[in-house]
Amino acid sequence: MKTLADWLSYLEQLHPSAIDMGLERAGEVARRLGLGRPASTVITVTGTNGKGSTCALLASLLHAQGHRVGVYSSPHLLRYNERVRINGQDAGDADLCAAFEAVEQARGEISLTYFEMGTLAAFWLFERAALDFAVLEVGLGGRLDAVNLVDADLALVTSIAVDHSEWLGNTRESVAVEKAGIFRVGKPALCGDPQPPAVLEERAHALGAPFWLRGRDFDLSIRASDWEWRGRDARGAALTLREIPLLSLPMQNAALALQAYALLDQPWQPERLKQALREARVTGRLDRRALRYQGRSVSLLLDVGHNPHAAAYLAERLERCNGRRLAVFGLLADKDLEGVLDPLLAKVDHWAVADLPTVRTRSGAALAAALQARGAQAASYPSIAAALDAQCGQAGEDDEVLVFGSFYCVAEALEWLGQARREDA
Repeated sequence: MKTLADWLSYLEQLHPSAIDMGLERAGEVARRLGLGRPASTVITVTGTNGKGSTCALLASLLHAQGHRVGVYSSPHLLRYNERVRINGQDAGDADLCAAFEAVEQARGEISLTYFEMGTLAAFWLFERAALDFAVLEVGLGGRLDAVNLVDADLALVTSIAVDHSEWLGNTRESVAVEKAGIFRVGKPALCGDPQPPAVLEERAHALGAPFWLRGRDFDLSIRASDWEWRGRDARGAALTLREIPLLSLPMQNAALALQAYALLDQPWQPERLKQALREARVTGRLDRRALRYQGRSVSLLLDVGHNPHAAAYLAERLERCNGRRLAVFGLLADKDLEGVLDPLLAKVDHWAVADLPTVRTRSGAALAAALQARGAQAASYPSIAAALDAQCGQAGEDDEVLVFGSFYCVAEALEWLGQARREDA
């Protein structure tokens, strides 16, 4: 009998390419599996950045009302099980193995990618869990992503920027066309980007899909100690939520999640909603940690910002540091290095960079050279763990260690943190 590790190793070798856009193959396997809808109500979330936090925030709002909620997201940081969550709990190994076995038996001669196998397995598990809501995060784009096999009752676009240009094109307009592929006839479409390309709303209107835009149909105001939200319910009645505590997750994504919640005809209970927003967490996104390291207290901030849009947002959210800010950074070779570095150069005092554990990595030497060419202090290390040892080893109690970039970088940091805590215990 295959273990989950066996299955994941098998899936990595199953298809000649990691990405193969299109719905035909996965759609045929879904038909053979007899898959219906993964939940009574399906919310699909796409966007360049903010998908994971928007899914987590919306799921927390719905779970607080006692609903059975499933969340499918990607990628994972430490365990594949993170990708499939039912009622706030990661799917178990045995359940995932059973789901993969069912998909494997159904696919026959049809070749599926790792992501397609995982998506169909998640749908198979969700359908058997008698969910009230399924919140589905698009893996890449929207129109041709396997998640789009399911018709969304509510379609959310978090933000639109150029990323994955080899698949989505190199303009915001071409990216918007792909994102709009999750819209459905007559079903509400929401956009958290206040200035999306016009084609996004045009696609919604062509489908007769009510279009809700941040800054026009719903919005938020952030103050020094709290923030407030205003929007409308499905009948057009005005709604507000005031004096919401500031969140570690992006507030604009919380605003989008609140508007989606408002359209789902759920109870509007201000204190319960605020509590649900406060409780939502996403590992590796503006994720603050404290560590005892070599007898000292070290503050860390982890973030998976790996494109210019995410890096600019991270720079905005960095709090004033009384001491130095010491960065640990790793990035894939296909990412916009200049666009990621520029917003953060003035925020970081010293950089430790390293190769990532993947053939897609940009070398630590190349990262260090790029930083040094911009006048930054940077040193290259053989691994993210070694970079963390170096930065935490020199960090004083007023300093902050910022770990950001690729998911691989933050995942390595989380493994290192776990080991450091075990050694300190």
